[in-house]
Amino acid sequence: MHLAYPAVLSALLFCTGLYGVLARRNAILVLMSVELMLNAVNLNLVAFDVWLSKAARETLHSGQALTLFTIAIAAAEIGIGLAIVLAVYRNRGTSDIDRLRDTAEGPEADGPDSDALAAEKAEATA
Repeated sequence: MHLAYPAVLSALLFCTGLYGVLARRNAILVLMSVELMLNAVNLNLVAFDVWLSKAARETLHSGQALTLFTIAIAAAEIGIGLAIVLAVYRNRGTSDIDRLRDTAEGPEADGPDSDALAAEKAEATA
């Protein structure tokens, strides 16, 4: 089998995952897209390991070993990521990334409404 087939499939998977990370607003779908990107990297590691092992007779199969490490890191990332998403969902009631970002930032001091906010605070304290 040629190296081009798994490399092209890996590139397509990685681009699909990248699109999912950039376009999705749901945190769980973003995590799934990151997993898709990691699996594309795993496919590339194994494909290049097999391709390089044909050239050298005595190899350590380092690509397959790195793939096992990547799978372990991906499992830990998903476990921690889902725990964070569930905790945020319980506290905020949504897993929409844009809404979570808006609630974390709050009003800016240099925005157009900063004078109105300062006047309201002064009236409330007076």
